Amino acid sequence: MCGRFTLTAEAESLREIFQISDNSNCQWEANYNIAPTQMVMTVLYNGETKQRELRSQHWGLIPSWAKDTKIAAKLINARAETLAEKPSFRSAFKRRRCLVIADGFYEWQRLEKKKQPYYFQRQDKQPFAFAGLWEQWHPDVENITSCTIITTDANELLQPIHHRMPVILPQQDYEKWLDPQLQQTELLQELLQPYPAEQMSAYAVSTKVNNPQHQSPDCIVPEREEN
Repeated sequence: MCGRFTLTAEAESLREIFQISDNSNCQWEANYNIAPTQMVMTVLYNGETKQRELRSQHWGLIPSWAKDTKIAAKLINARAETLAEKPSFRSAFKRRRCLVIADGFYEWQRLEKKKQPYYFQRQDKQPFAFAGLWEQWHPDVENITSCTIITTDANELLQPIHHRMPVILPQQDYEKWLDPQLQQTELLQELLQPYPAEQMSAYAVSTKVNNPQHQSPDCIVPEREEN
């Protein structure tokens, strides 16, 4: 699964990497410990302007048919293998896909006496995009937009830590993933692969990250440097 991640890059670099139009005015602050139910930064394709735009969304999907927002806490992740089958995800999988922007994420390894957190990022430390789905809930009342992060089997780097990982899309697949006209689930499914292990790095970090209130840079300091 993916339960925590970081986004610390500056706005201008993100607009360049994700080819965002200049009229996108979403603002955010660096966060080293983004947790479920918080607001996250996403990229959507605007069919009217024919451009990509930034949108801040609630992390935890709220399907349009949900009676209330409580379901969101259970839908922070979606398994790639069952997207086309699950009622919570199948419509969004066809029509409402997004990029969830990050520059690293955490996963926990179960040990005898504790769960050890690890921080994962690209080798070049550049921002990247998780494959995501989004929904709009009660637009006539509250107009809440929410999203979920898709997961797949872990690559060789993550396997010793956890059996699942978030889907990180290569930059060349952004256009295809965001294209609302592409609705063939078989073609979309092909994009949801484990990211190459040799292009990623990982190291142990402090258990400070266990507390979602702790959002400072020391969350990603290698554990050996704190001792």
